[in-house]
Amino acid sequence: MDDEAVTLTAGALLLRPWHPDDLPHVLAAYDDPAMRRWLRTQVPDAGEAARWMAVQREGWAAGTRFSFAVTDTDRDGEIVGNLALNRPVPGAETAVAGYWTAASARGRGVAPRALGALTDWAFATFAQDGLRRLDLFHEVGNEASCRVAEKSGFPMAEAVPARPPRYLRGGHRHSRAVLLSPPADRRAGSAGTSGGPATPR
Repeated sequence: MDDEAVTLTAGALLLRPWHPDDLPHVLAAYDDPAMRRWLRTQVPDAGEAARWMAVQREGWAAGTRFSFAVTDTDRDGEIVGNLALNRPVPGAETAVAGYWTAASARGRGVAPRALGALTDWAFATFAQDGLRRLDLFHEVGNEASCRVAEKSGFPMAEAVPARPPRYLRGGHRHSRAVLLSPPADRRAGSAGTSGGPATPR
């Protein structure tokens, strides 16, 4: 899939593929205590930021990970978050959504609005290829991400046990099926989700 051809909107939010000149914004976003606490991937320097960006581009090229920079058109295109759809097996019935919100944008309803746009796009794009459910994982204790999931139409499906050594703490799996309609209220604030079982991404 051509990443440059895909953009999504949710009110003033524009979701677009990441660009190389976004690297300083990625570094700034990851320089945040909440991001360091909840996300497994850490981006402490320019080298790691470049590697992070390469992973996003490679995912699009392979058709296994579709990552979007979330920008606010009411604020001169400020980058306010990241949304990603992970579907490593073509034709799989399930995929995993993950996100983070920049510290400066929390409390503005960015995460649920952007997640709603990503969910609608995912089902419209991949339902004919067998996609039936989206999962969203977050670590236990990440109450803000729990609220975002619920407000975005992802009810809690199960508690996920810890899986040491990689996943040291348990978490929650929230799920949304293809036939669910989006909720009226998508407002909440959160640093981010795991994008994988019981661990931050």
